[in-house]
Amino acid sequence: MLSNILKNFSILKKFLFINLVFFLIISIFTFIYINNIQPNLIKDKSTNHNKIINNTINHIERLKVNFIQEDIRKFLFATKFLFQTIDRVIIFDKGFNSISDTDTLDLDPRSFSRNFEILQSDILTDEESLELDQNIDNRENNNFINKILNEYSNSKNLNNSYTFTYDAKDQFLLITIKNISIKENNLGYIAVIETANDIKFAIIERKNFVLRTAVIIALVILIFSYVLNRYFLKPIKNLVHYTEIIKDKSKEDANIDQYKNRKDEVGILSKSMDEMTSELQKRINTAENFSKDLVHEIRNPLASLKSAAEIISDSEDKDQKNKLIKIVSHDVERIERLITDYSQMLKDEAAISSEKMVRLDLKYILNSVVDDFNSIYNSKRGISVKLISNGSGNYNILGIENRVEQIVANLLDNSVSFSDDNKKIKVILNSDSSGYVKLNVIDEGRGFREADTQKIFKRFYSNRPEKFGEHSGLGLNIVKNLVELHNGTITAMNNKDKGANIEIIFPSDNS
Repeated sequence: MLSNILKNFSILKKFLFINLVFFLIISIFTFIYINNIQPNLIKDKSTNHNKIINNTINHIERLKVNFIQEDIRKFLFATKFLFQTIDRVIIFDKGFNSISDTDTLDLDPRSFSRNFEILQSDILTDEESLELDQNIDNRENNNFINKILNEYSNSKNLNNSYTFTYDAKDQFLLITIKNISIKENNLGYIAVIETANDIKFAIIERKNFVLRTAVIIALVILIFSYVLNRYFLKPIKNLVHYTEIIKDKSKEDANIDQYKNRKDEVGILSKSMDEMTSELQKRINTAENFSKDLVHEIRNPLASLKSAAEIISDSEDKDQKNKLIKIVSHDVERIERLITDYSQMLKDEAAISSEKMVRLDLKYILNSVVDDFNSIYNSKRGISVKLISNGSGNYNILGIENRVEQIVANLLDNSVSFSDDNKKIKVILNSDSSGYVKLNVIDEGRGFREADTQKIFKRFYSNRPEKFGEHSGLGLNIVKNLVELHNGTITAMNNKDKGANIEIIFPSDNS
């Protein structure tokens, strides 16, 4: 049930709720602990009272003290050392009448004398004790003692000791009462009274400590909650809001730039999300633009197909029909190539993200691709491709082998398309100490008509050779994207004499 409640809470509310639960649990245990302090402390003092009472009874029995007022008073004078830790001792007869009280003895300074002989001769008379006792301002305590005597006398078992507590404004009293039984003969009762303010102070001190601790913990939780909310939860909320803005395509400004400069995990996350969003937006825009271009490119051959189909159905001229059929075949091939290359490009983009770059020997890859093209086009059209390598001989780059092969193959395929039969294509490979490997693909075709040759790397560029139905117009655009993936640059230029020159520069890998 608790987990269901927490599901609907924010992180801050969960944090505060969990801390509140732990705080309540600790409070309950603390309350139990404080409530058990007093009984335990009282039990310790009660045990000491019982030892004193038992020692007193043993002394009465051993000294054979007569249980009369005069002898008991003498006994209390003689055994005052037994009550050093006790504030007051009262001995009662069987009827709970007071026989002697150490409070009356303490009023006479001579009671502290070590000479027992003198004490015996100078013991206060009953009348003197009564007169002194009347001057003591302890009526409230005496009333309480009388009250507990009544309570004790009404108890079922008078052979056991009982401890009572009395909490006045300025003092906390413990009173232990027990019967004085010698040889199974009940002579009277003894009450031991101790001012136990230390118990009261100990409890107050612990309560104050718990209260201070609770206040400190509450302040720490509040401060930590503020820090957590300001420096962590609030940025996370803004990042969540940022994703919602992107999802809803809202023009609202999420303003996460303030978090990107942070050096902690929030800053890293903000940076990553912003970069990921920018990359995603770029891909979306690219996909949208590409889709528009693709629709535009397909629309032309479709219009041609439609016109040719209408003419074919109405025409009876065989030569015209054959010509129109060739046009239809050309346009169908064009559409098929567009769709195939577009589909392949999407697959390549998805695959590239999972492929790992390794150290490659570019010369080895070029030899393989050049051999393939020579075996195809040399016998078919008399076109020869020649590989020329210059420089130090270190042609190592960091890349993806099949993608580098695709770059070279697309460039050679493009050169073949623009070249006449029996022409030559040169692939020149250079490397030097500058840290770059340079690749040039040079043909003897008609070259570029454009002043800005970078236009040829755009998708579906319109300056195409004849029989361009064999191509989609995506080849050079794919090459440019793959070169940039390998941290390279690609440029196009015309030769001085004739033909085109495509130059690619890769960073070399000398590791």
